[in-house]
Amino acid sequence: MSAFVTDAGDSGLPLTGERTIPGLAEENYWFRRHEVVYRRLLDLCAGRDVLEAGCGEGYGADLIASVANRVVAVDYDEATVAHVRTRYPSVTMLEGNLAALPLPDASVDVVVNFQVIEHLWDQPQFVAECARVLRPGGLLLMSTPNRITFSPGLDTPLNPFHTRELNAAELAELLTGGGLEMRSMSGVFHGAGLTAMDERHGGSIIDAQIARAVADAAWPEDLLADVAAVRCEDFDLLGDDEGDIDDSLDLVAIAVRQ
Repeated sequence: MSAFVTDAGDSGLPLTGERTIPGLAEENYWFRRHEVVYRRLLDLCAGRDVLEAGCGEGYGADLIASVANRVVAVDYDEATVAHVRTRYPSVTMLEGNLAALPLPDASVDVVVNFQVIEHLWDQPQFVAECARVLRPGGLLLMSTPNRITFSPGLDTPLNPFHTRELNAAELAELLTGGGLEMRSMSGVFHGAGLTAMDERHGGSIIDAQIARAVADAAWPEDLLADVAAVRCEDFDLLGDDEGDIDDSLDLVAIAVRQ
């Protein structure tokens, strides 16, 4: 989900709503909400061979490359592939279909897949591909919007680029059905600072942003200032023993290939 603006920001890629990009004040909330998961799980990639399946703009793959042994990224979009190859030389960029990953069997230690599974038509096939390319004991790190809070009460996802959104139970079933073993399920929540922003903007900073985008209207100065100030530290990542996962904004799953 994004604010559906079209500026290119710092990245040089247009913002279409299908991916988030850095460097745009209006997009900063969504960018930080994605970035926080990369940063919180970064240690799991340290010294390992990592595949990012569906890398988007590439900022996450580049962050992983700062600690990993090797990072290979795969995306289907030709312009994205060219962009990542130019902007992030530390990442080995491949063009390919996530339903048929262009990697050999048992070739990576970690597969990273953040905010992508909800875009895919054949989710079980993709999970099977992740299991195929992982080495025994390898990790699949996945995040996705929580269907319960992201598109509440809707038969079809709010975001037109999403094919199927998941709740925590559905995500766990998808991963275990693909031959992986669940290690943990956690959720992204607003911390105290974002909760205060919610209160300042009619109860939901998210709804306030969506209203601006849908109306294609100018942003009030106070809303834009708050959105531009959001940091990764303003989000909490809580396990199922710390908060109700069904109330989370995004789901974060870690699964293991046995």
